[in-house]
This record gives sequence, C-alpha cells and structure tokens, in this order.
Amino acid sequence: MTNQFTRGSRRAEVLQPGRPLLSSRIQLGEGTTFLPGKKDPSVAPLIDHVLQHGYVILPSLFSASLTSRALTELDHLSSLPPSSSGPASQGGRNPFEGLKTRRIYALADKTRVFDEFAINETVLKLNDYFLQEHYLLTALHSVVIEGGEEEQSMHTDDGLILLPRPRPLMGVGTMVALDPFTSTNGATTLIPGSHLWPDTRIPQRSEMIQAIMPAGSMLYFLNTVWHSGGANVSGEPRRSLTVQYCQPWIRPIENMIVAVGWEDLDAVPERLRELLGFSLNGFMGFVDGVNPRRGVEMRRRRLIEWALEREKEKEGLEEKQKKESKL
Repeated sequence: MTNQFTRGSRRAEVLQPGRPLLSSRIQLGEGTTFLPGKKDPSVAPLIDHVLQHGYVILPSLFSASLTSRALTELDHLSSLPPSSSGPASQGGRNPFEGLKTRRIYALADKTRVFDEFAINETVLKLNDYFLQEHYLLTALHSVVIEGGEEEQSMHTDDGLILLPRPRPLMGVGTMVALDPFTSTNGATTLIPGSHLWPDTRIPQRSEMIQAIMPAGSMLYFLNTVWHSGGANVSGEPRRSLTVQYCQPWIRPIENMIVAVGWEDLDAVPERLRELLGFSLNGFMGFVDGVNPRRGVEMRRRRLIEWALEREKEKEGLEEKQKKESKL
C-alpha cells in the first residue's frame, strides 16, 4: 500500500507547491549560496556585477526632487522630540550605532515620503533574482553621520546568524545617498568579493574601498559582504537611508506580535513574552530602536493621543454644525 511519503511514482505528492528545486542553488565561492529567481534582462548586467563583486552602485537612481523632499522630511522629523522621532534621533547609543551618528528608525510608520525608496523598480528586480518570492522589508531608517564620527566596526549584516559559510543568503542591504558620498564625509566602505570568503578569512581595513557616489544614488549589496560606515572628517553631516530586505522565511509561522493582544501583556509570563517575539537578539527585533516591549508602550501612548485628537475634531465639527443650524 502506498501513501504520500512513498518514493518513486508518487514522489511528486510530497513536493510543496511553488517550492524551488534545491538543485538550482548557486554557490558563490566559499561564502554565499542562494536560489536564483527571475533574471530580468533590464538588470542582468547589474546582477552579474553583484555575483562577481557582492555589490553594485546604482548612480542617480532617485530624482533630485525626491531626494530633496526626503531631506526636508528628515529635518522635520529630527526637530521633533525623541518621543516622536525615536530614541536614536539625537545621537547613537553605542559604538556600533555610532555615538556621533543620528538614526530615525521606523520611517514607514512616521511618514509616506520614504516609500518610493523601498519599492523602486530596479531594486525590486534585483531582489527578485537574489531573494525568494514574498521577501520582506526588514529595515528602513535614516543614517546621519556627523562630522567627527569614527569608522564603524567591520561587519556583515548576517553576522548574528551563526551558520557556517558557505551559508544561505539571508538578505540584501542598501545605502541611499541623500548627500553625495565623498572620500571625507563617511561614505560606506566595503570589501569587494568578500561575499565569496570562507569563515576563516578575516577582513582587513586596508582591503576596503569607499562607495563614492552622487546624491540620489544607491549602494546595493549582499548581506554576506564585509562593510562599515566610514569616518566623517569633513565637518558636515552625511545624510542617508538604509533599506534592507530579508528572505520570506525569516519569520515565525504565526505572527505572534500581532496575534497576541497588547492590552494586557504584563499578564503574559515574561519568558513566554520573549518567545512570542517581545525580545531582542542583539539589535535584531527592535521597534523604533528600542525593545519591542517598550515599543508597545510607545504605540499605546500614540494611540491615546490620536484618539484624543479625533475626539476634539469631532467635538469641533459638532459645535460648528450647531452654530450653522442656528443661522
């Protein structure tokens, strides 16, 4: 008697719908493996550059008007108190974040101005090849390196994922230059070809190059590439965005953060809250730059403020209608 697990003629029954064949996996040197997706001809040369070097610079990808609107919005958000702009908006809180680097996290929650940076057609076509279908946005925040900032420590963006190389590609990162990236203002540095390296290859600062590019450009790179923020000796801030994407399977089966009600989280045992996702792995899993448990309280306050504002608007409208009815 056969069943769905029987080998041979019935083997097709155990294949998951839409699951790519593992035999199509590509291995890049001794560092990175991935399942390739659609290779759109319009970005084929860019893909080939990434395969060889681990990164590609997309010059002047965004219009001057969009870049200008983004800078204006960043100025506005930076002028708000940290309770609204986020705890890292006035300066970093550790050397990795950058003690002289300001960051505004959760931009997708704060404004619609930055949406176009995350859904640019060229970028999504690159993602369609390097990431699997239904990939996710995993970071969208600003990075403003002030004058006097030191070089960031060298790292890969998958460094907290303790799998040996060659390891599966977990995601891709980008840096968007809102100001020109120059040799003196903290341009991102990276090591070309480091996505090919095994674990035993230790990066050296002397191997790094600067991603010098005009405003409106983007640096696109695999998250197995060694890189860092550069030192800013220019005396002027270097304003930028980072937009990062991850594989669709880097998430729990049930979305616990949404599934569990926030109205009485303290009734949930602390250890269970951590398992549900109200916890951090290093810096992974934060909400607006803070622990997700604190993030919930921030959201609660904002919802209360929003409800009070709506109530005032409603009362004002009712009062206006009463006055008009008396005329």
